[in-house]
Amino acid sequence: MNDPNDVSRRTILAGSAAAAGIAAAPAIAKAPVAQRKVSARMTPTMQVSLTVNGQAATLTLDPRVTLLDALREHLHLTGSKKGCDHGQCGACTVIVNGRRINSCLTLAVMHEGDEVTTIEGLGSPERLHPMQAAFVKHDGFQCGYCTPGQICSAIGMLAEHKDGVPSAATEHLADTRGELDDAEIRERMSGNLCRCGAYNGIIAAIKEVAK
Repeated sequence: MNDPNDVSRRTILAGSAAAAGIAAAPAIAKAPVAQRKVSARMTPTMQVSLTVNGQAATLTLDPRVTLLDALREHLHLTGSKKGCDHGQCGACTVIVNGRRINSCLTLAVMHEGDEVTTIEGLGSPERLHPMQAAFVKHDGFQCGYCTPGQICSAIGMLAEHKDGVPSAATEHLADTRGELDDAEIRERMSGNLCRCGAYNGIIAAIKEVAK
């Protein structure tokens, strides 16, 4: 048989805990909101000036904004896609100062004074860039989500090859400007994934432009 005093003691303790929880609830609920407001007020911004597709642009950004988000959310150039957001798929590839980079892996404020080229700056529907035209001709895409990154990467890759940059598949490092074969192209484009599997068309398009 339970001791009545023991039951009373447990009841009192449970009631006290419940009362304390109710009293603390408003403070707990309000704390995150207050913290968010303070954090928002304290977030610094920076100005960055760069040239995008031949046009000067000056943006005021949170220094944590990636180049990809600056292009998509602030300049509304949505051709560059956000795929993995970890630099693994290549859908966000753009050309900066003549070199291809994953724009999701770099901060916009790191590119003060740089020249950025996105898929929108390569050609127009009336006058396609040769690489764009080759992708169309050889069916180098299906859904098209990765295509802007594939095309920018292909153009950057050809520039690297022209400048003598070797790849892991290069047989003779003294002759890095030779004809690009399938193995070279696959290795050099390995950072750009196509979930639809249009690799054969992509390789054919790149080989045509390379010639």
